Amino acid sequence: MNTIQMFRQLALVAAVSMSAGTAWAELPEATMYKDPNCGCCSKWAEHMRAAGFSVKEVPSQEMGRIKSQLGVPEALGSCHTARIGNYVIEGHVPAADVKQLLAEQPAGARGLSAPGMPMGSPGMEGGTPDRYDVVQFNADGGETVFARH
Repeated sequence: MNTIQMFRQLALVAAVSMSAGTAWAELPEATMYKDPNCGCCSKWAEHMRAAGFSVKEVPSQEMGRIKSQLGVPEALGSCHTARIGNYVIEGHVPAADVKQLLAEQPAGARGLSAPGMPMGSPGMEGGTPDRYDVVQFNADGGETVFARH
């Protein structure tokens, strides 16, 4: 390997490292609304923090009102609701799915939901894992499967 090739490789490694660090730092803060007595919600917040998100936990006795104000379809409800960037994340949605949503920014998307409280989802570990869908819900009322787990 000559000197020019070595410098090119070093420059490439440096550029990749810097862009990865920038992407990590640019994740928007998550504001998670939860029932004050719910423990699994805080476990989901820990999962999100481990994935690089900053999470602010806001206990509330008004979860129904919050979900309604943020446009969460009743059929897609779960135990906690988060606002991340321009999106609403309902329930135990994996961090990788949230990152994909933020990267792709699908037209019309209002948010993602892991309806109910599926066993094996982030924050609901233990027991026999359920197969579950993460559903994208849109401003026009439409819904599509975003990911299967």
